[in-house]
Amino acid sequence: MRIAVDAFGGDHAPLEIVKGAVDAANQMSDVEVILVGCEHIINEILATQAVPEGRVTVQHAETVIETGDVPVEAIRTKKDSSLMVALSLVKNGEADAVVSAGNTGAYLAGAFRTLGRIKGVKRPALTTILPTVGEPGLILDIGANADCRPEHLVQFAQMGSVYASHVLHIEKPRVALLNIGVEEAKGNALTKETYQQLKNEPIHFVGNIEPREILSGKVDVVICDGFTGNVVIKLIEGTASSLFSMMKKVFYKNIGTKLAAAVLKPGIKTVKAKMDYSEYGGAPLLGIDGVVFKAHGSSDAVTIKNCIGAARAYVAAGINDKIKSLIEASQPTEEKEEQE
Repeated sequence: MRIAVDAFGGDHAPLEIVKGAVDAANQMSDVEVILVGCEHIINEILATQAVPEGRVTVQHAETVIETGDVPVEAIRTKKDSSLMVALSLVKNGEADAVVSAGNTGAYLAGAFRTLGRIKGVKRPALTTILPTVGEPGLILDIGANADCRPEHLVQFAQMGSVYASHVLHIEKPRVALLNIGVEEAKGNALTKETYQQLKNEPIHFVGNIEPREILSGKVDVVICDGFTGNVVIKLIEGTASSLFSMMKKVFYKNIGTKLAAAVLKPGIKTVKAKMDYSEYGGAPLLGIDGVVFKAHGSSDAVTIKNCIGAARAYVAAGINDKIKSLIEASQPTEEKEEQE
């Protein structure tokens, strides 16, 4: 399995990206990593690493799409960038998946332009793992689509259900719509209409869920528009970070609290790891006709290794083929005839 990695995308590129890719190649015997970016810089870093023979290669790219670049302009003017070259490897069949921690907007726009959508998919959706009190779940969309229509959210539910079933191995994923109340009549025009459509879908739709319940483990897949989802994810990250900072201040207040901290440290570390995005790797862009994973902008080597592992599991499970089958089966006859 060949996975292209944008070696120059992210806050800690290229060192952490290259180190994470090498770690992945060392730990995953069926993975070959293609590092994309300035060849001589990548090779200098590889010279300091224990690189498994024949399973890490370099694809040169002249430029880099920076974090501050305007997405649409960047993918148009920097076609020779590490990000765009990595995407082209998937397009040309030279790689099975692509991983990047770079400019999110440029990555999404580049994936859409280079790979296109799966036939029948109206809008691709970015998803990520939710660290619930039970087993991990999913939330989508988390930023690809700020404005959505009901039919978009319905397809997010279909794609999320497939991903949860075949990658998280949840036999019958419970799908819920994020809303301000659990009652069917709650919400705005978007959520009310989406609710009615989801009731008729061949997925396990369990109704609305309020924000305070999404980490409870009561559902497996949470559906929302990209604006809301992005706010939710960033709020969870910020809350977790602030909470652990508060706990640290409390535990180091005096000798008594320090002793208590020593006793509780193993349990606290377990909870902290569960809330750490680096443990889950990256977010797949569901609905794109290719396997595209977005890692956090501040990804370190561990995050990149885990993101490559997540992309590997996605390819191995054949998620895109399953999405294609589900979308095709759910389309009205007249839509199928129009596409043909």
